[in-house]
Amino acid sequence: MSANIFFSVGEPSGDQHAARMVAQIFRLDASIQVRGFGGQAMREAGCHLDRDLTQHAVVGLVEVLPKLRQFFQFADQAEEIFRQGQIDAVVLVDFPGFNWHIAKRAKKYGIPVHYYCPPQLWAWAGWRVKKMKRSVDHVLAVLPIEQEYFQSHGIPTTFVGHPFFDAVASSELDQQLLDRLRGINEGGEHLVAILPGSRDHEVHSNWPLMLEAIRRVHRTNPRARFLVAAYRDRQCLWCRDQMSEQDKLLPIEFFVGRTSEVIEAARCAMMVSGSVSLELMARRTPAAVVYRVGRLLHAVGKLLVRLDSITLPNLMSDRKVFPEMVSVGKTEPAIDFLAHSVDAMLSDHFYFQGLLASLDKLRDQYARPGASKRAAELLVRRLTKGSDLAAEPQSQHVFPPRAA
Repeated sequence: MSANIFFSVGEPSGDQHAARMVAQIFRLDASIQVRGFGGQAMREAGCHLDRDLTQHAVVGLVEVLPKLRQFFQFADQAEEIFRQGQIDAVVLVDFPGFNWHIAKRAKKYGIPVHYYCPPQLWAWAGWRVKKMKRSVDHVLAVLPIEQEYFQSHGIPTTFVGHPFFDAVASSELDQQLLDRLRGINEGGEHLVAILPGSRDHEVHSNWPLMLEAIRRVHRTNPRARFLVAAYRDRQCLWCRDQMSEQDKLLPIEFFVGRTSEVIEAARCAMMVSGSVSLELMARRTPAAVVYRVGRLLHAVGKLLVRLDSITLPNLMSDRKVFPEMVSVGKTEPAIDFLAHSVDAMLSDHFYFQGLLASLDKLRDQYARPGASKRAAELLVRRLTKGSDLAAEPQSQHVFPPRAA
């Protein structure tokens, strides 16, 4: 009888990570059945979606509270599936506010729970580690710091690497677009990637200050061109609508679904904090990172967050490879920060080369694809009670060097 796995995934990025893991599971054992909550990428990978949860992704109390009743209904739906007794394992991916409830309900029926891309309790919510220990049987860690942290609290953990590097290594770039953009660089104009975020609220909070930073960089670097990589069409349209008639004369080009090409071609970037920072690291593109938050959330965060960085590559390094800033209140300091940081990357050769050297060091140490396969092998091995799957050495990074 084939095994049945239930995934619970709520974020668009988690949908991509889970989809790659699902594809690897099917390569290992095509008889395994996979179902659960996720998004379009998981559906395309062969997962039967009981609900598209990525359409309901929210962040922060202001967004969560109106949807609490709906999320409890989703958790009830999962519990009904568990109650039927056909699920052999549950895999949670990120989205902790909701996935804690899924874990609790799965344990109620004795179903093993695995957490892939676990919440960053080591950074901001250490008191929740007891909840993790009660409700999660095994953590599939994506950062080295996670393995050390969770194991120190008695939670079985295996470091499998970050799936974002799988996405980078396997992405098929639009070569025609890439050649066109590289031609602009070779013509003496520097390309600056603009990454305003993947969630609507991030775009709405950060694009206005990024647009003002673009105006200032253009005044000091008139040969700079700006490539805005939007996650969704509606976000691209919203960004365009915020531009004045004068702004439309700026050398700005918009893209949807071409983030990798934009990052690969750009000399540097300004971006909203997020996991895409790992792709910038892998593609050797320095960036200035900003994240705009409300005063209340910032005040709460200062009490809870125990780290001095909001950017994953910085957490992996012994220095701040990507300059970063949390923006609270007035936008002027963040605008100055972005403009000055990008100006330095465009005009200060020694500063820029130092950033590249730091990125090279991080790439060599961490930018290794294969996380999806290692996570799938571990899960299938546990489901098949120790069947002998051939273990492979961790892959070396496959990201080609870029010219300085």
